[in-house]
Amino acid sequence: MNYCEIKDCDIANGPGVRVSLFVSGCTHHCRGCFNPQTWDFGFGKLFDEDTERQLLLLLSHEYISGLTLLGGEPLEDVNRRGLLPFIRKVKAAYPEKTIWCYSGYTFETDILGRMCSEDADTKELISYIDVLVDGEFILEKKNISLKFRGSENQRIIDVRKSLASGRTVLLRI
Repeated sequence: MNYCEIKDCDIANGPGVRVSLFVSGCTHHCRGCFNPQTWDFGFGKLFDEDTERQLLLLLSHEYISGLTLLGGEPLEDVNRRGLLPFIRKVKAAYPEKTIWCYSGYTFETDILGRMCSEDADTKELISYIDVLVDGEFILEKKNISLKFRGSENQRIIDVRKSLASGRTVLLRI
């Protein structure tokens, strides 16, 4: 897995001050994407043990609320496999910090309906995510007044409550 950027003080992609990891690779290719260079799975740097150590150190600061995963597409197969071992470490080291994930996939149909049923590792990865912003970016539905999302079709989902209740629970911002 490759990544293109790490932001150590991000206030745009979730509540509070966050560490954000922008992974490389995306097959959605949304028109108007703000980060089209990340569509290429080979773009950026290799996500390795040094990168993991750097991120874990950045997350250690008390003022950091959590980690945000973006891209690219964090839930592409190669990225899911690359992220799972790291996310296990994050949750073990910082159980109080939240993990947000931005995905062009739809929670009910793509993620729960297909990915989780086909792959136990995906099901485990999703269990560590606190909040999911789902749905492809749609340029015609772009709305710059929305908090933590780019287009009106995208939803901010409380993953833990959704998994516990068996229905999609939207997070109130």
